Amino acid sequence: MKALLLPIAACLALAQPPKAPPEPFADESLRYTVNWPSGLGLGEAQFLAKRTGDRWRFALSLDAAIPGFMVSDSYQSTAEKDFCSVEFVKTSSHGQKKTSERLVFDAQKGIATRQTLINDGGKSEVAAPGCARDALTFFYFLRRELSQGRIPPPQAVFFGAPYQLKLDYGGAQSIRVNDRRVEAERVRVSLKGQASETNFELFLARDAVRTPLMIRVPFAAGVFSLELVR
Repeated sequence: MKALLLPIAACLALAQPPKAPPEPFADESLRYTVNWPSGLGLGEAQFLAKRTGDRWRFALSLDAAIPGFMVSDSYQSTAEKDFCSVEFVKTSSHGQKKTSERLVFDAQKGIATRQTLINDGGKSEVAAPGCARDALTFFYFLRRELSQGRIPPPQAVFFGAPYQLKLDYGGAQSIRVNDRRVEAERVRVSLKGQASETNFELFLARDAVRTPLMIRVPFAAGVFSLELVR
């Protein structure tokens, strides 16, 4: 009887669907210091990610100050489970300049509706692919892809207006983050819009979820960095 039951049990085991791997960063909070090129701290930033059912919620807040100039940014994204954007809201205050706008994505119509939220701003529509990604959602999509050994191809991402994005994978290297030497994967990001172009660098931990260790962004005053606080 035992000899008969063993192959039956083996077949039943094979028939069971494989367990899905744990969802990366399904409930994650990461805090960063914003540093001057000299290493002087200027402020803080925080990334939040949470999945509820089939929806992702992402958020980024940043507050920093240099003499005579304050920066306060807030970005919030809602996305489907496959990292396809539903809504993106950004609010920023850079010195005296303040902006606030919302992007709502309609996958069926292939458009994104952009609305200015300050002073009863108007609306406009831009073409968007069926699975469009705003910049914040793409950040998490990139982490997922890298954790599975893939580099996303060049594509459009939305940060209000659409930008053409290109990634350059720089491999592994040792970096110093908040006075600690760590191994990281380097990714150079190039963004080109109709009126502007920028490049910045991501340094990601070689863990299962590619935790961002450092983000280096060039400004006129120098290269500023966001460094993970453990």
